[in-house]
Amino acid sequence: MKILAVILLSLILTAELCAKEYLVDSPKAFKKVVKNVAAGDTVKLANGIWHDFEILFTGTGNKDKPITLTAETKGKVILSGQSNLRLAGEYLVVSGLVFKNGFTPSSEVIAFRRNKKHFAYHSRVTETVIEDYSNPDKREGDYWVALYGQHNRFDHNYLAGKRNKGVTLAVRLNSENSQQNHHLIEYNYFGPRPIFGSNGGETLRIGTSHHSLTDSFTVVENNYFDQCNGEVEIISVKSGKNQLRNNVFFESRGTLTLRHGNGNVIENNVFFGNGVDHTGGIRVINKDQIIRNNYLEGLTGYRFGSGLTVMNGVPNSPINRYHQVDNALITNNTLINVDHIQIAAGSDAERSAVPINSKVENNLIFNENNQQPFTLFDDISGVEFSNNVANTKVVTALESGISQQKLVLVRAENGLLYPSNSVLGVSKELSPITKEQTGPNWYPKRAGDTAFNSGKIIEVEATEDALFNAVKAAQDGDVLVLKTGRYNARKVININKTITIKSKHRQEARLTFERGTFFEIVDGGSLTLDGLDINGSNSPDYSGNTLIRTKKWGMTANYRLVIENTRIENLDINHSFHVFESGKGAFANQIRLENNQFHNISGDILRLDKEIEDLGIYNAEYVELVNNQFEGVKGALVKLYRGGSDESTFGPHLLMKGNQVQNLGLGKRNKSNASLFLHGVQVSNIEDNQLSNAAPIVVEHTVGEPKTSIINNQLNISPSIAELKSKGLHTATLSNKIVK
Repeated sequence: MKILAVILLSLILTAELCAKEYLVDSPKAFKKVVKNVAAGDTVKLANGIWHDFEILFTGTGNKDKPITLTAETKGKVILSGQSNLRLAGEYLVVSGLVFKNGFTPSSEVIAFRRNKKHFAYHSRVTETVIEDYSNPDKREGDYWVALYGQHNRFDHNYLAGKRNKGVTLAVRLNSENSQQNHHLIEYNYFGPRPIFGSNGGETLRIGTSHHSLTDSFTVVENNYFDQCNGEVEIISVKSGKNQLRNNVFFESRGTLTLRHGNGNVIENNVFFGNGVDHTGGIRVINKDQIIRNNYLEGLTGYRFGSGLTVMNGVPNSPINRYHQVDNALITNNTLINVDHIQIAAGSDAERSAVPINSKVENNLIFNENNQQPFTLFDDISGVEFSNNVANTKVVTALESGISQQKLVLVRAENGLLYPSNSVLGVSKELSPITKEQTGPNWYPKRAGDTAFNSGKIIEVEATEDALFNAVKAAQDGDVLVLKTGRYNARKVININKTITIKSKHRQEARLTFERGTFFEIVDGGSLTLDGLDINGSNSPDYSGNTLIRTKKWGMTANYRLVIENTRIENLDINHSFHVFESGKGAFANQIRLENNQFHNISGDILRLDKEIEDLGIYNAEYVELVNNQFEGVKGALVKLYRGGSDESTFGPHLLMKGNQVQNLGLGKRNKSNASLFLHGVQVSNIEDNQLSNAAPIVVEHTVGEPKTSIINNQLNISPSIAELKSKGLHTATLSNKIVK
């Protein structure tokens, strides 16, 4: 026995001696070492910043002795500039790296392949970070992670802040070597992805329409999707036989969409909308889909972004359109305070194939506002509803399959609500993954955008260049309080942080500027102006001046602009002097004007019409004008444009309420001939305004199901509504007093 023990110990020591560990401190050293690595070896990158390092990690390990690439200290190796990673071979492991302060020069940040012939198999990327690693041209697409090959694992990683076009993580099925792949995607933190403002903002996609009849067998489980707001599809499943389970979607706009492919299972997922605009749940398309034991709460989305959507299909659909829902099973789900459940959604002349052979059973539906959530867009006789319970009366067509009961809900230890008097809905064994259980435990999960008024309060004296210098020195979230006096800006003030500029005494800080622009918002910038008196009298005698603008092109970060309690006047030293103008490619999460006075403006108030290629792209998500006074404006109040037929976004949204408007929009250079020009705006609420001696309101409906309400206004001319994509009368709600 002693001899055997000695032999075993000797073998273990020999194996350990054979496995080598290399610490490299340069790309040249790495390339030299990686040529000779063998099963069991480890290559460590020295701590520090590795700039413009394109890593090619290849080798052949085995199940018990993989080849490992890692950081000397996890989180201390920063890959910046134009860096990326390719891994190809068998049984490779990568861990501990951080990609930030740059973007990939290729089509992927991390690719599980070397090229179209050499892929990764049985390999793993874990505890790796990609944050704000976006191409500065937001229309230039790339993937942050592309899974190729088979039997690979992507786990405990952190992905947040993708701002350019392209899927955050894509499972690629464009070769036989990458199909029936059995990948595992688990315990990852998918952090905030800002609203992209067009198609191309998915967080996770499995396959593409071209290969959608191929099975992938990918498992996506125990991931946390935190404010993933890129577009209407948070996850886009475009292949078959995938399992998506035990994931949490927190305040994420959009849905888990079964866009193409058959036989997928969606189970044990949790959706917390918390009443956030356009938060959705699950959208069902195609054959043999199973949706069971999912929990959905506080979801406000509608149409293709509703809490539960069962789509209509296209008869004999081409592979890239909408295949008919057939043999779907939707069972044992809980839907609480879900505003909309839509069946046969998208029904139109093309999408006329109604759902068939499908079942909706044993589901629990509760809305505390007592509003029933169902909308039926077509014949639903092919969907059998049985043994469902709701606390509200439902539409007549569903009464036999959904019984109305008084329900009392109690929140359990797992954070979910259960009825005390029903056994339907999700299992009490469901345990939602927490944010803390995902991603690397050594990398902090950041918050979203910096809130206004969250930093220091800094008082500013009215001295030469005081405002310019104060903005330059301020930190993210700071508030600059201007004392009484005159502030004249000799230079354009760049806004590259979240900052508030306000008057200590309302409208007693008087601002003028000598350049063609006062403030320019650049990447990272958001601006609030509060209680100021701004005058254009010192501006240069040029046409096309702007009080505030974004960069003319090339922005990737979304911004916010708020102007309140401020007087803005005499922007009229030459023609076409605008209050705000968006650059091409710039995108605002919010622009809000409230309680302001605008007088003598020779241009437009808000110019948000730079995306005219009709590709579904637009310049602002929420535009709000509340309780302002406008007088003597030769241009338009708002020019807001979203063209094309893409249906992947929710906006733009316009709110105009309680404004007083006189002598507006009648200048000869106002080519729109409108006080408001809204093209393709998805939600428009225009109410309680007074427009006197003003150009008309012009609304052009395009794709989707636009919601336009123009009510309780005093107008001097009737609004003009055009339905550009659909036939028949306009769909707007109009109820106004026309004053001649």
